[in-house]
Amino acid sequence: MSDEKLHKVLARSGVGSRREMERWIKEGRVHVNGELATLGDRISEKDSVAVDGKNVPLIFDKQAQRRVLIYNKPVGEICTRHDPEGRPTVFRHLPPLKEGRWIAIGRLDINTSGLLLFTTDGELANALMHPSAQIDREYAVRVLGNVDDAMLQRLKDGVLLEDGMARFTDVQFFDGEGANKWFHCVVMEGRNREVRRLWESQEVQVNRLKRVRFGPVFLPSDVKSGTWKEMTVKEVNSLSKMLELKPKSAPKMSIAEKQVLQRRYKKQKARRQEGS
Repeated sequence: MSDEKLHKVLARSGVGSRREMERWIKEGRVHVNGELATLGDRISEKDSVAVDGKNVPLIFDKQAQRRVLIYNKPVGEICTRHDPEGRPTVFRHLPPLKEGRWIAIGRLDINTSGLLLFTTDGELANALMHPSAQIDREYAVRVLGNVDDAMLQRLKDGVLLEDGMARFTDVQFFDGEGANKWFHCVVMEGRNREVRRLWESQEVQVNRLKRVRFGPVFLPSDVKSGTWKEMTVKEVNSLSKMLELKPKSAPKMSIAEKQVLQRRYKKQKARRQEGS
């Protein structure tokens, strides 16, 4: 019987992210077969795992299914599951799962809209977010201020921000006349507010920011603000192959479950972006 690392199994089972699970293990919140877990522990299907005293239904690799959602985040939503201030979150309109949970791949701040990916598979999420994958992110940004070729070159050469050097790997004029102009820019990292801070370092104000691409995945025109669309099995397998991950089986759904999912997809209504 094969075994797996404890924190990976917990993340796949929808308890939290891999980093959260590592932290919870360090904090003594996880027990395996009644014994306090330690970092690096491996478990198999015969083991029992409890988090905060409650047994957790576990999903091992051979049982896991790999689903991916494309979501068009509106301005005003935050990328956490629960918010103490009661603000709307990106998770509230996603289709429910019978087991596991949707994992957000990266984040967007409350004032940024556009493409967010969600998956049921922790391995895929980790592969897409790990710095070694060198996944680029493309944004459409509307800026207020004078932008010249010298500024664009500085942004591509690199700017020293408070957390180190940052740069656009590409930045191109897209549209607009007068003071407000649209540019498309690409970054290789997912640092907090990196795109905004790069523009602001040049004393240019960002008044609209939307992510339009994450790696090979573009935001489709038919996914309106506040709605989602599930990637096909072929698309998911292609993404997995690019990341050198083994393909996984398609989700097994009854006819009734497929019909419910289709109805949920068709009933979605675009939600107006605040400030648009």
